[in-house]
Amino acid sequence: MMPPGVTCSKESRDLLIECCVEFIHLVSSEANEICEKDSRKTISPEHIMSALQALGFESFITNVEGALNEHKESVKGTKEKRNSKLENSGLTQEELEKQQEELFAKARARMEQQQNPEPQENS
Repeated sequence: MMPPGVTCSKESRDLLIECCVEFIHLVSSEANEICEKDSRKTISPEHIMSALQALGFESFITNVEGALNEHKESVKGTKEKRNSKLENSGLTQEELEKQQEELFAKARARMEQQQNPEPQENS
């Protein structure tokens, strides 16, 4: 993720990675504490943004919100494509399920064949 034309030593890269890991750990720990205060078990994006604010990284929040919105749009687009693909197949739900079961059966057979190959006869 370095800008074009920028190189750095392996030690610099490793140090940068360690800093990123520590930053993620710091934010996730703070978000977890906020999550627990809210009596929740799952950290939400709002917990992450609250953690950034509490840790003094409020300047990051705009970028985080942008990334979150991009992610939501990406997921939404993927779901819409998947749904339209199924709708345009012209098959009923039952026919699609039958095809899926057939594919699973073929995959199981291939896997069993790979796990238990027939012994070769010596001529």
